Amino acid sequence: MTALSSPDLDVNAPQAGDRSALARNALWVLGAVLLAAMALSLLTGASGASLERLFIGGSDDPLVARDRLVYFDIRLPRLLLGMLVGSALAVSGVVMQGLFRNPLADPGLVGVSSGAGLGAVLVIVLGGTVLAPAIAALGNYSLQIFAFLGGLATTILIYRLATRRGQTQVATMLLAGIAVAALLGAVIGVLIYIADDAQLRDVTFWSLGSLAGANWQKVLSSGPFIVLAIAGCFSLGAALNALTLGEATANHLGIPVERLKRLAIVCVAAATGASVAVSGGIGFVGIVVPHLLRLVIGPDHRYLLPASALLGAAFLVSADAVARLIVAPAELPIGIVTAIVGGPFFLWILLARRGGLAW
Repeated sequence: MTALSSPDLDVNAPQAGDRSALARNALWVLGAVLLAAMALSLLTGASGASLERLFIGGSDDPLVARDRLVYFDIRLPRLLLGMLVGSALAVSGVVMQGLFRNPLADPGLVGVSSGAGLGAVLVIVLGGTVLAPAIAALGNYSLQIFAFLGGLATTILIYRLATRRGQTQVATMLLAGIAVAALLGAVIGVLIYIADDAQLRDVTFWSLGSLAGANWQKVLSSGPFIVLAIAGCFSLGAALNALTLGEATANHLGIPVERLKRLAIVCVAAATGASVAVSGGIGFVGIVVPHLLRLVIGPDHRYLLPASALLGAAFLVSADAVARLIVAPAELPIGIVTAIVGGPFFLWILLARRGGLAW
């Protein structure tokens, strides 16, 4: 009793291992990092556009008109799309890792990437024949819509396969995702086999991921889906914290686990599907960013989710700047850049976990 009433005991003081203060400071630092990445993306490129000339040049100067086109119609929508996609992939990675309670989990596990890939390949290969009426009706949005619907349909299928009597088995969902992804990969392989040379090149370039086709139309078509999905993921922070203790414990704490799983899957499907639809297959962002932040600021999802959104945006925007500069005036697919960074990092995670690294 004496110890409990000791004036030296402060129940509100941070406990050992509590990294909340560090996490809050990290959010400010990551915000600054994102601003730096945004400046790098806007101010660098092979076009030779000058921001100074844009503001002090005459209105009749053709170089000023060109610079205005470069900054406002090419670089700015590309920057915004990169931020949206990077945030979506990173936040989706956090949610999937929290749901599976495994730092190696990835948004692709629920079939979004494979389903979206099939939708995109269908448009590229069959857009001029079987799907011509649908492509004519959807216009410039056809590839994005087919990719998004493909990812969403695949996610719903996997969820239904893993759900029995109202209970969703996470392990079953993982195995179903692997099986369905393999099946869809076979269908994509058949489509690639019948594609001509031009279509094959388009499929290959899309599968590697790129922001080269970014425009205001893509930003406006994918932005609302991504923003709403990220907001939905942010609302899951406290519930994911409880889920780390196990489903039974989370239920005892009043967390509706089954509803949490459904909401998490829908948010991940919307965020990843909309992202893959406009940028193609960009890998490793959903693994590298959350795991790196978890090592620094800890596993508290209330901070991990917004931190991952900031770092994911900064990472993808920076990778896009590197992709544009490294082989200028040509452009490297951004998926290659993220794979160069993410591949070794993923191997390091595997080796570290084999040595008993916890998270």
